[in-house]
Amino acid sequence: MSAALHRTEIFCSRFGLQVPILLAPMAGACPPALSVAVAKAGGLGACGALLMGPDEILAWAGAVRAGSNGAFQINTWIPDPAPARDPAHEAQVRDFLGRWGPEVPPEAADVVPPAFDAQCRAILEAGPPIVSSIMGLYPAPFVAELKQHGIAWFATVTTVSEARAAERAGADAVVAQGSEAGGHRGSFDAGDAERQQVGLFALLPAVADAVSVPVIAAGGVADARGVAAALILGASGVQIGTGFLRCPEAGIHPAWADAIALAAPEDTAVTRAFSGRTGRSLANGYVRAAAAADAPAPAPYPVQRALTAAMRATAQTAGDVQRMQAWAGQSARLASADPAGAVVRRCWEGAKALLS
Repeated sequence: MSAALHRTEIFCSRFGLQVPILLAPMAGACPPALSVAVAKAGGLGACGALLMGPDEILAWAGAVRAGSNGAFQINTWIPDPAPARDPAHEAQVRDFLGRWGPEVPPEAADVVPPAFDAQCRAILEAGPPIVSSIMGLYPAPFVAELKQHGIAWFATVTTVSEARAAERAGADAVVAQGSEAGGHRGSFDAGDAERQQVGLFALLPAVADAVSVPVIAAGGVADARGVAAALILGASGVQIGTGFLRCPEAGIHPAWADAIALAAPEDTAVTRAFSGRTGRSLANGYVRAAAAADAPAPAPYPVQRALTAAMRATAQTAGDVQRMQAWAGQSARLASADPAGAVVRRCWEGAKALLS
């Protein structure tokens, strides 16, 4: 147990932290105020930049720096190959979605994500101490630029083979994401995200044994018990997502926050119904209907995300959690409505007490 605490001390010293608690970079749910609160408590703030253009990335970093001198990471997705388009199938998906929200016109599917190269340029300009990746590995030229700028790289992995590949590619640490995690699965291959559902406490010791870089545990950790267990199993730090969503600084819709408070582990589901990429959300009415035998299969990412945009926006406006994109990990019920700084301190002080 003393070895686990020593490992966290080395990790914190290397990456400029006071405590080994990291905010998960959740796209759309990481406002600057949440990162400021986590950083002020000694942890690592985070920006999920998937949906952000360069100006938004720079503005986010500026706002966090204005509120805190703590550390933060900026996260981007590694793009998938261009999706295969099937107009006939997309029409079936649009018809299905029309039962849950506004009518979806054919051109809705043509919306594309922000340009990855432009996001990478903005990240270098923003100059965070840490960047992180999900859905794959950064290209070698960008990794070289990160190292030239003194920016550390945390690579999200979901298997032992992905962890080894990340270490070979130059990652300074790997984030071992178990299948309990809320939101999108970080598998390098979209198909593997559904086939390879490895839980954190099986994945974590296997990854820790396979690589020499620090390992950060992610997925289903939301209190001191989970933090302590992760450290015993070989983690140097712990990344928490759903456990921060009910904090006032997160600013998510009250209907989503209230549903998280009531969710048992079995009340979440792995689904592609929102974005076309596999993710874990509350098993609400739309998720269950989309999984029914008579429902069309989701379109690939990012087509499905574009097609569901109107439904998701309408659900937010109406406060209708049955149609809402309500990401949640399997430990959702452990999330508290306390300020984020209090959550950080409680998790870390409680973990140290358990490890002492």
